[in-house]
Amino acid sequence: MKKKIQLSAAICLALSLAVPAHAQWGRLLERGQEILDQQTNGSGNSQTTQEPAAATQVPAGVSDRQLSMGLKEALSVGAERAIDTLSQTNGYLGDNRVRIQPPGMLAGAVGTLKRFGFESQVEAFELSMNRAAEQAISQATPVVVNAIESMTLEDAQRIYQGGDTAATEYFKSRTFDDLTVLLRPQIEKSMAQTGTTAAWQALTSAATSSVPMLAGYTPDLADHVTESALNGLFVLLAEEEQRIRRDPVARSTDLLKQVFGL
Repeated sequence: MKKKIQLSAAICLALSLAVPAHAQWGRLLERGQEILDQQTNGSGNSQTTQEPAAATQVPAGVSDRQLSMGLKEALSVGAERAIDTLSQTNGYLGDNRVRIQPPGMLAGAVGTLKRFGFESQVEAFELSMNRAAEQAISQATPVVVNAIESMTLEDAQRIYQGGDTAATEYFKSRTFDDLTVLLRPQIEKSMAQTGTTAAWQALTSAATSSVPMLAGYTPDLADHVTESALNGLFVLLAEEEQRIRRDPVARSTDLLKQVFGL
C-alpha cells in the first residue's frame, strides 16, 4: 500500500509538471507560426524576439528562374534525405530529436512509471508508436513533391533571402494539413501492424491500479503519432536546409553549387 501511495504521488507530481511544459511548447509553435505569417504576408512589424538572420545575397549571374529551380532542388534533396532517414528502422526511435514520446500528460510521467516497475510496458508502447511512424512516413513524398513544384518565383526570392530554415517554414505552412490528412490513415494501418493500441492498453491496465487517473485518459493515438511524425520530418528537413546553405559539401548538385555558392 505504501508503494502504491508513493507511486501515485510521484505520478501526480510528474503530470502536474508535464501539462505546463506541453502548453509552453504549444505557445512556442504558435509564436513560430505568427513569425512565419508575418514573413509570408509582408508584415511591416519589425519587433521580434530574435534578431533576423542576415539576408542571403543572390550570386551574380543567377537568374530568377535558376534561383527558383535551385530552391526547389534544395527542398527536393533535403526532403529525400529526411524521409529516407526517418523511414529506416530506428529512424525515429533511435534519434532523440525526433523520437515519438507518449502523448500529453503521460510524457512527463514516463521516468516515474519506469522506476516503479512499468519499464517494459512503457518501452513496448514507445517502440510501437515509432515503428508505425517509420513505416508510414515515406507516404509523405507525393505531397512534398507537389508543394515543391508549386513554389512561385516570388516565393523563391523571399525564401532565399530569409533565414537558414525559411524554405522549411514556408514548406511546413503549406503542407502540414495535407500531410496530416494523407498520413493519418497510413499511421493507423501501421499502428495496427505494430500493436500500438494493444501496447497502450497493456500499459494503462498495468499502471491504472496504482494510478487511477490513467483510467480516464484516452488520447487520440493516431493524431499524436501523425503529428509527432510530421514534426520530426520538418526537424530533419530544417537541418538539411541549413547544411545546404552553410556547408559546401552538402551541395550535391551543380545547380545547388551555383545558387548557394561553391
